Amino acid sequence: MTTTTLAVLVPLLPFLGALAGLLLGRTVPGLVRPLAVLPTLAALVLAVMVAARHGGGTDIDSATELTPTGSVPVELALHIDGFAALVAVLVGVVASCVQIYSTGYLRDDPRYPSYAALVSLFTSAMLLVVYSGDLMVLLVGWEIMGICSYFLVGHYWETPEARAASLKAFLVTKLGDVPFLIGLFALAVDAGSFRITTVLGTVAGGGLDHPTLIALLLLAGVAGKSAQFPLHTWLPDAMAGPTPVSALIHAATMVAAGVYFVARLLPVFAASAAALVVLAVMAAVTMAGSALAALAQDDIKRVLAYSTIGQLGYLTGALAVGDRGAAVFHLLSHGAFKALLFLGAGVIIHAAGTNSLAAMSRMKGLRDRVPDAFWTMTVALLALAAIPPFSGFFSKEAVLGAAEHAATGHSETAPTAAGWIVLVAGLLTALLTAAYATRLWLLAFNGQGPEAPDHGRQPLTMTAVLWVLAVPSLAFGLTVGVLPDWFDGHSLTPTLTTSVLGTGFALVGGLVTYGAWRHTTALAVRHPMGAVAADTGAGADGGQVEAEAIATHTPAYGDVAAALDPADPGRLLLGPLHRHAAAGFHLDAVYAALFVRPVQAAARLVRFLDREVVDTYVRGAGTAPRWLGAAVRRAQTGNVQTYLSALLAGTVVLAVAAVLVATAGA
Repeated sequence: MTTTTLAVLVPLLPFLGALAGLLLGRTVPGLVRPLAVLPTLAALVLAVMVAARHGGGTDIDSATELTPTGSVPVELALHIDGFAALVAVLVGVVASCVQIYSTGYLRDDPRYPSYAALVSLFTSAMLLVVYSGDLMVLLVGWEIMGICSYFLVGHYWETPEARAASLKAFLVTKLGDVPFLIGLFALAVDAGSFRITTVLGTVAGGGLDHPTLIALLLLAGVAGKSAQFPLHTWLPDAMAGPTPVSALIHAATMVAAGVYFVARLLPVFAASAAALVVLAVMAAVTMAGSALAALAQDDIKRVLAYSTIGQLGYLTGALAVGDRGAAVFHLLSHGAFKALLFLGAGVIIHAAGTNSLAAMSRMKGLRDRVPDAFWTMTVALLALAAIPPFSGFFSKEAVLGAAEHAATGHSETAPTAAGWIVLVAGLLTALLTAAYATRLWLLAFNGQGPEAPDHGRQPLTMTAVLWVLAVPSLAFGLTVGVLPDWFDGHSLTPTLTTSVLGTGFALVGGLVTYGAWRHTTALAVRHPMGAVAADTGAGADGGQVEAEAIATHTPAYGDVAAALDPADPGRLLLGPLHRHAAAGFHLDAVYAALFVRPVQAAARLVRFLDREVVDTYVRGAGTAPRWLGAAVRRAQTGNVQTYLSALLAGTVVLAVAAVLVATAGA
């Protein structure tokens, strides 16, 4: 079987699994789990075979015309380079782990068949984006992921949080997709083709007429899809969906798609120095702001959501300084440990019966109840904090090294300003990342107080995948010497300066947070948080416990993001900034004032004009003939004498009028 055929089957198999699951899920329930897991595992095996055959060598290109357009052609094309081959393997690994995990996490969920089919479709769409060699075909996968996220985030549609989050995710990402689509068409017009290889060839020859405009339009879509400032606000709220969905979205699909798109077309963005500076500023604000917000969140999944936003900021920062090898290296590393963190959080929520870190900090022995989650999440948090020798250290240092390279004027494409912006923000974020990672670990696994409600042991399918993902979280950094052959050939080895600075900042962040926790932990005993643990019975699956935890968090604390916990070390560290950071620096309120309320006011005005003005004319157009008809109807008496009298009178009137006219004319 040729490599091209294998590559076609990689996105096709999950799609067929999704289709079969939707058709047979209700009628043959015994096939639901095999149809969810086996096609995804098969796609993973094929993706590994494609990567092995590629071997970091010559790119694989194949195309056939999809349909004649009369102008710019649209082709069903594959373009597989080292980036695409490895990212497809990441997608396959994470999607397979999520499907296996979900068989236990949602084992009693009546909507599991549709959920599993949507996850398979989601996976297929991302693989289509990864392998596609045509921008229009890539757009198909891009938009399918958007609609899948709408349904999956809203899986617990009975809760108002899930309904609002799914709608918000859909609308915010579509807000970015509008300029993104315009940018794609502008790029195709300048290049004369939607083929990625043709576009890159045009850029290399200096054939783009409007590089800055095109790059900024495309960045709007990337900001929405990859949750970058200012279109990042949908991602924390999307935590209202099931935890496995969060792992899939954050680690390997939707939010990774935007960054991957920029890496794929980096020469387009590098053609405009202004676009790279904008990208650097966007990355810096995203990194620092999201890390501060993560330090203030009470919901364990919202901490991880803001963490994802910040880590994606590192990726966009690497791209802003022109090093897509460092960006994709961190994308691969982050995908492994972030999937592990989310799936581990699902195990913790199932065991504790709550998503609140404040409540977990008052539960004794939680780490003993979930030893698999404790040890594997410890590995993942160390990788997140970029502590050597874990994978996050090597990939994050590759980003910081690239920023230093640009800041010192050694980059051929990136402006020096972009390098300094990314470097300073990256070091600050390294400190904050270690701080919120340490806070999460201390609050979740070192609580004091009564035992948590017993929700039973977690199924093997939920715990086994944690150890699978722990391996790359620990050891993926060892590939630092091999990966340049798959990428652009730039060295990814950590440099001494940024390694010392980055690790030093991370250690300071972790130690300061530990000191703050030691200072505040005594307050936990004096300030109990009340009954917040979900009580759904010992046999409840993870999904039921999570849905109940989401529903009870706001009534217990009054806010979906925060808890008024004086024992929270994040509150001590942030001081008066804590209240603003917990609310995401009130960006939702700003957007509501600038956009939502004006649009609603305009809608009310349109409704008033439609009902009171336009409808008045419409009703008047019908009322006048009706009144005329009523008047004429009164003359229809059925009396022949009356009709003859009226006819005679009319004749006399006409005769008199004719005489008068004739006389006047004479």
